[in-house]
Amino acid sequence: MSDFTANFWSVYVAGLTILSILGCVLLLWVTARKKVASSSDNTTGHVWDGDLREMNNPMPRWWVWLFVITIVYGLLYLVAYPGLGSYQGEMGWTSRGEHASEMDQATKELAPLYAQFAAKPVEELAGDPKAKAIGERLFVNNCAQCHGSDARGSKGFPNLTDADWLHGGTPDKIIETITKGRRGQMPPMAAAVGGADDVKNVAQYVLSLSNAPHDSVRAQLGKAKFTACAACHGVDGKGNQAIGAPNLTDDIWLHGWGENAVIAMVNNGKLNEMPAQENKLTAEQIRVLAAYVWGFSNKPQAAKP
Repeated sequence: MSDFTANFWSVYVAGLTILSILGCVLLLWVTARKKVASSSDNTTGHVWDGDLREMNNPMPRWWVWLFVITIVYGLLYLVAYPGLGSYQGEMGWTSRGEHASEMDQATKELAPLYAQFAAKPVEELAGDPKAKAIGERLFVNNCAQCHGSDARGSKGFPNLTDADWLHGGTPDKIIETITKGRRGQMPPMAAAVGGADDVKNVAQYVLSLSNAPHDSVRAQLGKAKFTACAACHGVDGKGNQAIGAPNLTDDIWLHGWGENAVIAMVNNGKLNEMPAQENKLTAEQIRVLAAYVWGFSNKPQAAKP
């Protein structure tokens, strides 16, 4: 990406812009100076298909003035707006500034809409038809790309409907997750577990924790090696929401199920990240969105009249 932010590209674009304007000037100058010999009938002497003759008429004045206006407009634009490398333009306009201004305006216009939800707890908002409709739209626009339109997720993207929460499923925790995002990392653990055979034994023990099909002999051998994993997942394998360590006993597999998937996780580790939404959504929008997400795996309270 550094190639696209280097100074070369701004100089390159600025150069093309200047060349385009100079090209218009050159076209007008060449056209004005060029004289085509004409006969007495005002033709150039070129004949096609036996009787089609080219007339020697100058360009219409309105056409010439269009080129002049284009040149003047282009020069004024480059003075007013950023178009020449690092030059910021006399008007100080930026696309980022315009976006921020539009977002501020939209926030002001939407403030009365969200104000009606401010006094309601999240559990009640989840059952409010108006809040739910808004939450659904926020979810589709900002969350469905990863979690799916039905919120059931996919490999590597959590299912939000199964009540299995890596960092906690209380309304406050969901708001915190949406606002700040999450970064989960499991380091490669093969060296801590032992050799390839030890990793396979640990994988079988992990499968046994959720009563998945497994080799009981290897699982028993892997139990002692699981101590390297217990620091995060707990001695009982039930995980730790404080650090986002998954529960290994509930038969819910975020990154795939089976011996090979577990072995790959132990050998290679995994890094997952949910981006923070605090720079995209207001606190009021996040609260309504959190209520919608909470409602997937909980029973909303009846909305009060």
